[in-house]
Order: sequence, then C-alpha cells, then structure tokens
Amino acid sequence: MEFALSEEQRLLQDSVRRFLEQNSPLDKVRLAAGNTHTVQRSLWAGASELGIPGMLIPEDFGGMGLGFLDAAIVYEMFGRYVAPLPFLGTAVMAPLALMLAGSEAQQEKWLPKIAAGEIIAGVAVTESIGVREDAGVKAGKGTLTGKALFVIDWAEADLYIVADSDHGLHLVLPGAKGLSRRALDTIDKTRSVGELVFDQVSAEPLPRSSADAVARVIDAGRVMLASDTLGAGQMMIEKAVAYAGERKQFGRVIGSFQAVKHLCAEMAAALEPSRSLVWYAAHALDEVPGDARLMACHAKSHLSEVGRFVARTATEVHGGMGFTDLLGLHYWFKRIGFDRQLLGGPELVRLEAARLQGWAA
Repeated sequence: MEFALSEEQRLLQDSVRRFLEQNSPLDKVRLAAGNTHTVQRSLWAGASELGIPGMLIPEDFGGMGLGFLDAAIVYEMFGRYVAPLPFLGTAVMAPLALMLAGSEAQQEKWLPKIAAGEIIAGVAVTESIGVREDAGVKAGKGTLTGKALFVIDWAEADLYIVADSDHGLHLVLPGAKGLSRRALDTIDKTRSVGELVFDQVSAEPLPRSSADAVARVIDAGRVMLASDTLGAGQMMIEKAVAYAGERKQFGRVIGSFQAVKHLCAEMAAALEPSRSLVWYAAHALDEVPGDARLMACHAKSHLSEVGRFVARTATEVHGGMGFTDLLGLHYWFKRIGFDRQLLGGPELVRLEAARLQGWAA
C-alpha cells in the first residue's frame, strides 16, 4: 500500500509552492499585514487561475473536484509562505457547507462563483464550538439576531454563512438591513477575522442544515488549520537551521554547538511525524468518515502544541534577531499562534476527542 502523495498531488504542491515563492515573498507579506482587512486582489486572482478557490467544488459547478488531502497540502504551502489569502473560509468551509446543507438552487447560484474566485465567502461557526459572553446567534421567522465572533475570511466578503444556536446554517449578504460588521484585530495580520452583529437580519436558511453538517464544516476547518501550522512550522525549522549555519559566535557558526544542534533536531523530530497525522486526518474526511471527527481533533490539538514548540524554539535559535522585523520570523510565529486558538484551542479540542471516545463526560 502506498502512503505517500500521488504524482498528481506532488505536482499540485509544487505548482502552489512556485506560485507563492514568486508572488508572495516576505516584502509583499509585510505590505499585506499593514492592510489586514483588505483582500490582496492580484494575489487572489493568481490563486484563482490555479483553480485554488474551486479545489473542493465538483466539476459540475466549475470546480476541480479534488479531495481534502489535496486541499491540506495546498494550505500547508499557504502556511509555509504565510500567504495573506482567504482560503480557509472561502475555498474550504463555505463550499462544504453549501454542498452538505444547501439546496440545488443555492449550490447552482453560489458554487460556480466561489470556484471562479469571483466572490469571498465568510464563515461564522465559532459559536458552535464555544459561546463567549454576549455572543451567539438565534434564528426565527427568516431572520437572525445576536452576535458572531471570529468570522473567518471576514474582509470584503460577498457572502456570509452563519451557524445559529440550533445548528442551522444561513446565507447572509453583507448589505443586509440590520447587519453591523466590525473588524477584529488579532496577532496574525495575514488573515482577516471580524464580528457580525445581527438585528433581525434577513437570512436564507440552508434547508439541509443539521448538527452533523455544522460539525463536518468545523472538522474540515480544523484539519486545514493543522495543515497551515505544519507548513509554517516547517519553514521556521528551515530558517532556524539556515541561520545556525551562518551566525558566528566565538569564531564558529552556532550550528556547530551541540546545544543548538539539539534544538534543531528536537524541532524536526516533533514536527515530521505530525505530517502523517495531518495527511490521514485530511484523507479521513473523504474516505474514512467514522474516523474523521476524532482525527480532526487529534490533528488540530497535536499540531497546536507542536507548532507552539517549534515557533518558540526556532525563535530561540535566532536569538534577539528572531524578534526583529528584519527577518520577519514573527509572521510565522503569530500565524501558528492564531491557528492554535481558531476553531478551538488544544485543551478544548482534546476534551472533545475524549468525549468522542467515551473517556470524558
């Protein structure tokens, strides 16, 4: 049995790698970080030409009809280059919500537009994981009331998919009467999240909504975040090893010191086994539904912890330079930190995994 990526998947990953190397260098990431809540349209147009927004969308709707493992290896590259693009909500969670819960008419209207990169789709599901004080969305008589926090791909969204407190999913247009929008600033300046406040806002329900559909959308999001952390962590290790081979102390490169060698080896030993976990979690979303939810929890929680260790250790290898904007290491550090908390921190997600296995009440 073959447990490696297929030739087509390796070609896909290489194509995305080359695209981001050429179009999303650190200088452009810095510029994008200064405009967090603005979509980088030229970069998004290039990603759309590669078919990235429509990866998971069936060919009948203009997409590529690929699987979650394909999406995971692409998002790994996004993490590697801290790409300031609206992938998680627009290309993964929103299409999945429409495919699972939308009517044929809703799918025919919105999926081709998403696949073509014509629209940005924000996703508001975090209250289905844990409701913060004075947050949560109630549905009634075709309207929504309440507040949704940490809306993914919030900036310049042309459509929002919103989960209510009873596991219903709804389509909301950004110009809907009674809808207030506010940007939320986080440590990660490469991706936009925001807040939506609903005051009897007209919403179009997805007729096949269910608790299972909402959970599957969250599962997919968690696996993608784990993939993003995997890519960001790999780049931090490579940067630390390269720096250790250049920086000199006491007439020797610091990479020749045993303590520094140990730090680099420990990072690699922690991160590399995580790759198979992420790949299997993505594979399970398509092929092993009985394992999918548990593996999504394991991937998200484990990569959150490993990612934090790698981010801290890579910064330590760089010494004081690791905190400067000259090297820009902080973009990867902050991206990993944001991945850790979005859609549930590791403690909450591990508890969910324990409950799935009957180990906790």
